[in-house]
Amino acid sequence: MTESGPGRAARLSFGCRTEADTRALGAALAQKILPLLAARRSAFVVALSGPLGAGKTTLVRGLLAQLGVVAAVRSPTYALMECYDTPRCRAVHVDLYRLGAAEEVDSLGLRDLDQAGALWLIEWPERAARGLPSADLGLQLTIDADQHKIDLVPGSSDGRRALEDLRTWSWRPAP
Repeated sequence: MTESGPGRAARLSFGCRTEADTRALGAALAQKILPLLAARRSAFVVALSGPLGAGKTTLVRGLLAQLGVVAAVRSPTYALMECYDTPRCRAVHVDLYRLGAAEEVDSLGLRDLDQAGALWLIEWPERAARGLPSADLGLQLTIDADQHKIDLVPGSSDGRRALEDLRTWSWRPAP
């Protein structure tokens, strides 16, 4: 884990060498976000950006498993959106890769799912930036020679709280 910025960093970075590392980071993130959902009147938005194969859906799988989803989590590349009702929240997994135009995001009905206790996990948010609310937490995933790098940047006070709590996570990447 690395931090950047003046004083206590607003950004965290993790290097994930394996899929298990990426899923573990997703699970840890779920643990930090879940307590924040109860006090919100709108969805907590996580925006996941990065090239194909960077680990966006793998991270979401770890996060959803931590929330209690036991069904297979497939990338919603063709369906564009999948909803998961978990014991503690409604998770909405969106993949905008195949979006033809930014305006098409309105036809997904996301506005109807913007409610207390909701968690939005949006892959490829840059495809519909104007049609989406600001992200509480932005994740930028990149592929390095020997690992996938995940930079987490808060976009709201709740996003900062989640990252602050994540700093205490005992990170043990695969050797």
